[in-house]
Amino acid sequence: MRAQPTSAASDFASRREIFGWAMFDFANQAYTLLIITVVFGELFTTVIVGERDGNFRLANLLWSLALAISYLLVVITAPLCGAIMDERAEKKRFLFVSYLATVAATAMLYFVAPGYVVLGLILIIISNYAYSMGESFIAAFLPALGPPHALGKISGFGWALGYIGGLFAAGFTLIVLGEASADNFERIRWVGPFAAGFFLVAAIPTFMWLKERGTPLPRRGSYWHTARRRVTNTFHELKHFRDLSVFLVSLLFSMAGVYIIIAFAFIYGAQVIGWEAGVRNIMFIIVQITAAAGALGFGWIQDHVGAKRTYQMTLALWVCAILAIWLTPQFTDWVNHYAGWQWQAQYVFLLVGCLAGLSLGSSQSASRALVGLFSPTTKSAEFFGFWGLANKLAGVMGIVLLGGLQALVGLQASILLCAVLFGVAMLICAQVNEARGRQAALNWQPLA
Repeated sequence: MRAQPTSAASDFASRREIFGWAMFDFANQAYTLLIITVVFGELFTTVIVGERDGNFRLANLLWSLALAISYLLVVITAPLCGAIMDERAEKKRFLFVSYLATVAATAMLYFVAPGYVVLGLILIIISNYAYSMGESFIAAFLPALGPPHALGKISGFGWALGYIGGLFAAGFTLIVLGEASADNFERIRWVGPFAAGFFLVAAIPTFMWLKERGTPLPRRGSYWHTARRRVTNTFHELKHFRDLSVFLVSLLFSMAGVYIIIAFAFIYGAQVIGWEAGVRNIMFIIVQITAAAGALGFGWIQDHVGAKRTYQMTLALWVCAILAIWLTPQFTDWVNHYAGWQWQAQYVFLLVGCLAGLSLGSSQSASRALVGLFSPTTKSAEFFGFWGLANKLAGVMGIVLLGGLQALVGLQASILLCAVLFGVAMLICAQVNEARGRQAALNWQPLA
């Protein structure tokens, strides 16, 4: 006998549950921003590893490798964990384990002092792996939180709340702990424990209010046997989910570009733009506000014009943002030369940050919602495991490519790689048929 699932819930979950789900985005942004993007990435490259032969190319390469290894571990394990969670209805348990692992490893970053490069690499690999797995786990709850036409708004609300959380967490850190410099190391080293504590406390509503809706199937072997069997079956069934498969390939290229920006944007500001600490702090605030606005605004747009079209719009926005990032020093010099002005590149870069922020929030929200539309509820964790696989394989690909390329030609020239990646993603996504993909999720019939 076969059961007929739906691709998403027919009714909305309670507001409290949706808020609890979104609070995980609020909580985990402390890790993304403080550790990967704004503070610890710069601290690791400029202080813990430091300058070698007059440049930071080795430091940037080591940072790239640490992130790439953590993402590669996600690639290997995310679909397997998703398969287990679907069959045994253990999404919440897996989410809780990833949350505790992220908190513990992040708090231990306090012990990474200048010269402790290996310890720093190990803790970044562990913490970023656990954080990234949690991203996939929390996303797997999305299809059950509301009807298909509302997933864009729900996903956008989560991302927007996440950027607000990041604004609170990193804003406090930048004001109280100060800049990521050798002179300020004894204060800024507390960024790890603070990020861990913020995540620990702010995610409590998630575990209080988010429901485990799945029904566990009878046990048919070990975790490993369950994961291998379900993932093997899914690979055979992918022909039924053609549009999801094509979209995940597009996502592989687009997220490679996004992960490069997340990992290197503030390093780029320090090394290429040469900004001051105050300008860096302003940039952080600008990016958080515009990213939240992008997630909310494009979430609303998505529910009116379609997820695919919205996703493609965000990719076009990204191409413009990357070109603006690359051109900032030259454009500033050109204006000063021909107009006789005294503009500084660091202030021009703030305007570019608005465009990058809009692109960041909107693209991530749109991609998550589109996977939710293409996923039957009984395979949501497994499909979001593949979403996590595509995301982190993208991270491996993008960061390794950028790390190697910047070692050859420098960071400024290599940033153009992102524009190429976003352009390729747009071309691939043109082959996706959103209506057909949604119908495939509705029509899928698993064995009871």
